[in-house]
Amino acid sequence: MEENKEKLKVGLFIDTWFPMVDGVIMVVDNYARRLSKFCDVVVFAPEGRKKFDDSTLPYKVVRCKKKFKLGFLDYDLPLPNADRAFKKALEDAKLDIVHIHSPFSIGKMGVMYAKKHNIPAVATMHSQYKQDFKKAVKLKCLTNIMVATIINTLNKCTECFAVNEGVENLFVKEYKLKAKTSVLYNATDLVKIDFKEQDFKDFDNKYGITPEEKVFVFVGRIIELKNVFFIAKALKKLKEDGLSFKMFYVGSGPDLEKLKKKIAQYGLENNVVFAGKITNRDEMAMFYARSNLTLFPSIYDTDGLIKYEAACYSTPTASVKGFLCASNIKDGVNGYLSDYSVESFAKRIEDVFKDEKEYAKVCENAHKDLYNTWDKSIDELYAKYLAICKGFKTMGGKTKKAKKI
Repeated sequence: MEENKEKLKVGLFIDTWFPMVDGVIMVVDNYARRLSKFCDVVVFAPEGRKKFDDSTLPYKVVRCKKKFKLGFLDYDLPLPNADRAFKKALEDAKLDIVHIHSPFSIGKMGVMYAKKHNIPAVATMHSQYKQDFKKAVKLKCLTNIMVATIINTLNKCTECFAVNEGVENLFVKEYKLKAKTSVLYNATDLVKIDFKEQDFKDFDNKYGITPEEKVFVFVGRIIELKNVFFIAKALKKLKEDGLSFKMFYVGSGPDLEKLKKKIAQYGLENNVVFAGKITNRDEMAMFYARSNLTLFPSIYDTDGLIKYEAACYSTPTASVKGFLCASNIKDGVNGYLSDYSVESFAKRIEDVFKDEKEYAKVCENAHKDLYNTWDKSIDELYAKYLAICKGFKTMGGKTKKAKKI
């Protein structure tokens, strides 16, 4: 029972925050919402470019107002060391454990606070940092220095959580992380709604979906790194091959207008719907419930909450072999994988619907294997917190070194 749980004081540290929305922000928000039911939770985050009312959240948020504007990106670099009010709020927090979700300025300050106050710090590894750095600086030597810097911060943590086995392997074997690691899967706040037949009819009428059309959905930021143009090319191939379908792009982002032009260029205006950003969770649930497949061949994402959200409604995900976002997808078992080519991806989608019995089994397994609730995930996280805090005290405030792999 929640009322019997030890009330830890937990600090969650992140270098981006609302009103921006991305996968990492949604993970931290879900962590904070559930942990705050039985812990004192404070989220340490940067001030956004646009205003956001933190009082609407069921937990405390401390904002770093000092920042350096990065004109070429849609977010800024927070400068917590230059913000006296932020530093004072952190000192006054009296935390029992620090949990960082990015190893940059605010996350690094969290680790420094933990060392100063002799408490454990843990980290969740959400991103492929080397890929980000390569794109930003274009120089291999500078990229390697930047990776070494963040790994140095992560190595000061008592334990690092990977969102799947692929990410754990990346950080340990390629990035040379030495800290103790374990896997803590992402999840979803979606709980299956018993939609009625009329609900589906209304949805089909709204978007002009015909009975013979297969329905596909992509959910996320409309940005090239998530392979939204790759999907568009595959859709073009599917149409040329005679497959009848309706595709939904749900989300917004910097490449939205460019994508719309491509869809028009490919002659897919009647096949593709740009649904925009959807914040109503019941409305979002209908897209998953009505879809036959989610398409998520992202080269950027380490995981992707879309898999877990879709699995709530037994909707499998199609992705690409070797991509981290496909780490827990087994081809033909709980989802679908192809080689990394437009032709291969399109053909794999076409083959899905050639055997309805096999498709039904994959749908069932998608729910069984991938659907995971945040409540379950947070219970696991909280148990880790308690064990780490206890072990940290036993070790006399020292971080236990990981065994070499």
